[in-house]
Order: sequence, then structure tokens, then C-alpha cells
Amino acid sequence: MTVAHDTTTRKIIAVTRGEATSDGAGVKMTRLIGSRAQDPIDPFLMLDYFGSERAGDYIGGFPDHPHRGFETVTYMLAGRMRHWDNHGHSGVIEPGDVQWMKAGRGLIHSEMPEQDEGLMRGFQLWINLPAAEKMAPPAYQEFKAAEIPVEQRDGARVKIVAGTGATGVEGPVRAPHVDARYFDVELAPGGEFRQPLPEGHAAFFALYEGSASAPGQSGALTLDALSLAALGGGGEAALTGGPQGARALLLAARPLREPIAWGGPFVMNTRAELLQAYEDYRQGKF
Repeated sequence: MTVAHDTTTRKIIAVTRGEATSDGAGVKMTRLIGSRAQDPIDPFLMLDYFGSERAGDYIGGFPDHPHRGFETVTYMLAGRMRHWDNHGHSGVIEPGDVQWMKAGRGLIHSEMPEQDEGLMRGFQLWINLPAAEKMAPPAYQEFKAAEIPVEQRDGARVKIVAGTGATGVEGPVRAPHVDARYFDVELAPGGEFRQPLPEGHAAFFALYEGSASAPGQSGALTLDALSLAALGGGGEAALTGGPQGARALLLAARPLREPIAWGGPFVMNTRAELLQAYEDYRQGKF
């Protein structure tokens, strides 16, 4: 089905800096969404960037922990991470790979470094599930780097994880619950990137290398590494590389506009459902 796009360019409505934090067994990371500075952007609950050559910053990994009610997306840029869950699923995520995990009604899993030195770098994203899918069976979409298409545009290299690129190339991930788009954009100095998006989708850029500029409400705004630019309405997202170029994620999805009851590793719609999630976990029902 062809989606009609508004041709107006989206404007930045807020820019926030990522906040240093830690999670799991002391893994150091920068929180771009879900911090004190940047609330969730429906349906995106949380976005963390991790990147360090110091083994002490990541070696503890993320030991066994539960999830229910949302999806997690792990996108590796460097390093190797082994994942496991109590439903018999396991494997290793390597540079350029993506794992899109639907926790659904619940599982217990771990993500642990498959290295004890060298660079570990990537993103973890949490995406809310609609009420009708929160108790669905867990599921995975996993793709190696070679399976994820790359578009070479004029001044931009675009890796298409989910969604459709400018030439009609589709990313391998299917995210129908929120119609998600996930692009990893590499810009040459002065290079321009433009991407049509459905008008009603929430969208943002997460810049993680170099600098770039994008249209603001009253002129272009400069973005530095580890900053997030929330975009307003419109049909097209635009980004221009700075003097040394840039790398950024562009993420977009259809808002759910549903109530959220969030407690640690569980994201439900009501407090009663949240309390039930804790009780089910205690009783070993995951």
C-alpha cells in the first residue's frame, strides 16, 4: 500500500543532551530518551547509547532480568553481545546486526559481552506495545549486517533497518504495531539527507557522531554528538552534515496514545496489570 506523505519539512521542536547513567550490572551508557531531560516520545519509551573501549564500562553486561509489555531493539555498532532467554532462544549480536525482540506476555533474558577488551558500541531502544499485543507470545526478528540494505545517496549513506528508503528499498524488520521506521544515517561534510515520513508519526534524530544541522522553528539549529532532536509534524525529515560529517539515527513511529503503567522491566496500561506482572514473575510464570 502506498502511503501519502506531506511534503512539508519537519521542524525541530526540542533539543536535549543525553544523560550519563548505568544499567544492568553497572554498564555505563548515555540515556537519550527516558531521562530527566527527555520524556518518552510515544511510542518510544527509552533510548540508550553505549560506547566505550574500557572493559570496565561494559563487562558486567545485563544479567538475567524479565520484560513484559513492550519491544526491545538492540543495534550493534561495534563489539559482540550474547543474548539468551528462558524460552530457548540464544545467539550473538555482532557489529551492524539488529535484534528486535517482542517481550509480549513475558520472558527472562540476558545480554552479556562476548569480549573482555576492545570497543563495545551500540543502541538499545524500548518501544511500547499496544494493549492488544502486551500479552502476546514473545517473538524475535534478528538480522545480520549483510541482510540490512544500504542506500548510497548524494552525500549520505543510509542503512535501512525498518521502513522504506528513497529508492523504495525496504528494511528487513516489520513493526506493524506502530509502523516503525529505523534509519542509520552517515553524512559527508555538507551532505544532505531527506526522508519522507507519514505525517502523523512521532519522529526524532539521535546524533551520535560529528555535528549536523536541521530546520528549527526560526532557522537552522546545530546538533552535536549525543544529542536528541525531537521533530514536529510534517512529511519529511531533513539533516545536513557539519564540517566533519555526522552519524545519526532517524526513528519514527505511530503514537499509541494509550495509558502507561510502567514499573522497572514491565510496561502495561493499568496499575492492576502492572501488579499482576510482578506477581506472575514471582510465581515463575514467565
